[in-house]
Amino acid sequence: MLAAWAILFTYGIGGILNVLSDGSTYLKKDYFQTPDFAAQLDRFVDYLSLFELNALPIEAAKARLEVTADEIEAYRYRFGDAPQRLEELREDYDARISEAKASGAQSVAEFYAAERDRKIEEVTLEFTSDEAVRTKLLKEKEAAVEDHYRSLERQRAEFRTLKETFAYRFTNIETGETFANATFDRGETLFIREYRTLTTEDRPFYFYYAEPRLFTADAGVFEGKIGVWKTAPATSVVMERYNDFHKERIAFFAYVVLAALALLGCVRLYRKASIPELAASVEAKLEGPYAGVPMDVRTIAFVVSGVAAVGLLFSADEMLAAGSLAGRIGEALSHLLLTAGVVSLTLLQARLLRSRIDSRASWRSALAYRATQRLKAAFRIRSVAAQAFLQLAFAFLLGAGLVMVGIDDEMIVVYIPMVLILGIPLAWFVVKRVGYFNRIALHARQLAQGNLNGDLPVQGKSALATLAADVNTLAAGVKSSRSEQAKSERLKTELVTNVSHDLRTPLTSIITYTKLLKQELVTEEDRAAYIEIIDRKSQRLKALIDDLFEASKMASGHTRLAKERIDLVQLLQQTLAENNEAIQSSALQFRVATPEEPVYALVDGQKLWRVFDNLIGNCLKYALEHTRVYIAVIAKSDQAVISFKNVSKYELNENVDELFERFKRGDASRHTEGSGLGLAIARSIVELHEGSLTLDVDGDLVKAAVTLPIERQA
Repeated sequence: MLAAWAILFTYGIGGILNVLSDGSTYLKKDYFQTPDFAAQLDRFVDYLSLFELNALPIEAAKARLEVTADEIEAYRYRFGDAPQRLEELREDYDARISEAKASGAQSVAEFYAAERDRKIEEVTLEFTSDEAVRTKLLKEKEAAVEDHYRSLERQRAEFRTLKETFAYRFTNIETGETFANATFDRGETLFIREYRTLTTEDRPFYFYYAEPRLFTADAGVFEGKIGVWKTAPATSVVMERYNDFHKERIAFFAYVVLAALALLGCVRLYRKASIPELAASVEAKLEGPYAGVPMDVRTIAFVVSGVAAVGLLFSADEMLAAGSLAGRIGEALSHLLLTAGVVSLTLLQARLLRSRIDSRASWRSALAYRATQRLKAAFRIRSVAAQAFLQLAFAFLLGAGLVMVGIDDEMIVVYIPMVLILGIPLAWFVVKRVGYFNRIALHARQLAQGNLNGDLPVQGKSALATLAADVNTLAAGVKSSRSEQAKSERLKTELVTNVSHDLRTPLTSIITYTKLLKQELVTEEDRAAYIEIIDRKSQRLKALIDDLFEASKMASGHTRLAKERIDLVQLLQQTLAENNEAIQSSALQFRVATPEEPVYALVDGQKLWRVFDNLIGNCLKYALEHTRVYIAVIAKSDQAVISFKNVSKYELNENVDELFERFKRGDASRHTEGSGLGLAIARSIVELHEGSLTLDVDGDLVKAAVTLPIERQA
């Protein structure tokens, strides 16, 4: 059904297009009204004017030739002035004469000498005698006229043939002279056109290119008629087209009527047979195989098939133009089927193209886009691209030079220096670069296999040198990553060990004292003591689990801050007050220095209190007895620094960053209470406030510093 619709559609559209293109021709009364006949008639008028109405014999044309003073002057100086031309002649012939004498050809030398003297005499005569130059110019012009008339003789034969088809009768209005091959009195012609004033001065068809005045000087004005003989040969172009025109016009109108009927049938079939749904199903089947075709290839294929379809549609009437319809029915049907196929292909390509034309991803698959991207990638490092293209250019020059040597052996004189200057340095440069690249590639392979021994040498400032430096940087990064990985594995092991220890210790106490409580002989005093221990260990276990949960939340980024404008000095003093009992019972002396003015910051007071509480608690746990603890608040331009200084009772590792790891404590023996998560949680809280928590150790002196952004009062 879809194929039938395509055939009807093609036939109908072809008819419309041919009405537009040929309708003006076939609506004429007869062939004599068509542009084709007008062109044939104009050609005959040109020939008639040339060979009869304004015929000019060759001798008359030669007699009208003239040579002006300007032409003589231009002829003399066409190759330069007299001294220059004489000097060139002497130099040319002296060289020939010397060469002939050197080879022992005395007769040749004498011939060259005589020829030289003759040409010198001719040049001298040209610059001294106007008559000599005029004579030469006239001979050249006469030769050109003769050539022109010889070319006209080839056209005269065509004029004689046309006279068998065209009848004419013209009279020169000025002289009364008549030129005719017909009387037009007895109905001898099929067609007649009258000319009231026929002038041929403006027809360049027959003008001699150098001397148009020779042929226009006597051009007359004529009146008369031109017709077409009824007895004209049937084989002439005019009569063949005259006879074919009527057949073509009948075929044309038949074609147009059939095309209109085909369009009506096409419309009815479109409505009844669900053509859009059928086309969509065909499109769906082809979309898969067609999906891999680049967009620019699709577009080019669509344009090519579209142009072919239009050409076939416009030429559809040619299948019915000449001869009988019955005799050409096979050819016409073949042409129709071919055109229908090409039109269907074009429409289908249009549907497939339309479904992807708005997709940016589809255009990115185009060959032109990919080629552009490849070029961009090639020129991303311009120095590499420039070197590559320069090397290709040099190689091309060397190849072209070798071809020239094969053509002409003398080019070896040019080619050898080219090889020495370009070829050898280019080969050395390429070998050196390839060797350096191979070294980098092998080193990268070793790096991928885990062999990190040694670095690549960085030679110069080229792209390969930059690549070598980058590979060295990657190797250094891999070494650092391995070190960090080893450290991470060690810390992970310690983490598991410490968590197990810290969780097992209170849990063991709880289990032990629970068993003791189950004994029947336990006194009320012991029972109360056991319950107190179980309660304390449970609280210890709860605090440990809470810290572990809080650290996990900090690490996952799920913690939310309830920020408000708080005075950091007041928050610190509040924290110290809540720890006052522990401070008073310790053997430490706290020295606190704060500014008199408030230091405001946008913070979560509860979480920042925990940071201060943890740092004060660490001082109470790990500071050496009978020493001082210094706490200070320093307000700078846009940030506040809260520092805590104390002397540690335990010997600390130089790598203080490990103290921020989870379950790390200042006492490696883990005799003190604590989860080992305090500093890790404190650092996470401070970083959430866009601040920093640092820890410095100088011997036994420990300094913790909290830096936070502050807000100035407006």
